[in-house]
Amino acid sequence: MRNALAVLYTAFLFGANPAAADVAALLTGDMAKLVLAETPAPIPEAGLLDMADAPRSMAEFKGKWVVLNFWATWCPPCREEMPSLDRLQAAMPELAVVPVATGRNDVAGIERFFAEAAIENLENLRDPSSELAHAMGVMGLPVTVILNPEGAEVGRLIGDAHWDGAEAQAVLKALMAGG
Repeated sequence: MRNALAVLYTAFLFGANPAAADVAALLTGDMAKLVLAETPAPIPEAGLLDMADAPRSMAEFKGKWVVLNFWATWCPPCREEMPSLDRLQAAMPELAVVPVATGRNDVAGIERFFAEAAIENLENLRDPSSELAHAMGVMGLPVTVILNPEGAEVGRLIGDAHWDGAEAQAVLKALMAGG
């Protein structure tokens, strides 16, 4: 009975929102883990830092679609997916791919990892006290959140993914096109 209600609810949701149905149809492969928000939710304000300890904010990215990736140098799946995020940024320069090193991440360690992994298209922000991660309910790493140009969360993927794959790019392009 519960499954039937879930299917019925999903059908009503997509019937009322054809754009959501279009994107949902693309959720295959790694993107099957992407959970779309029923209603876009603004993200909380939190102080971030760049690699030189200068203050930064996610508000800087308003007006652009954002792929916000929470990661850490000590997280093997995070390290594995970072090159695909770098390739995604190169393939889709119209969006902002923003990795945020969450928690205790030594700046030299981040720089060394970016050099070893040949990360060339991403800047890295830091959330050393995990303020943004905690405020957004990030409980483990990696977590990637898709933000619309208003800075609201429209999707969340827990775990790693191949962000440079055809599935991911199709989902992102559909979201950016409004459906």
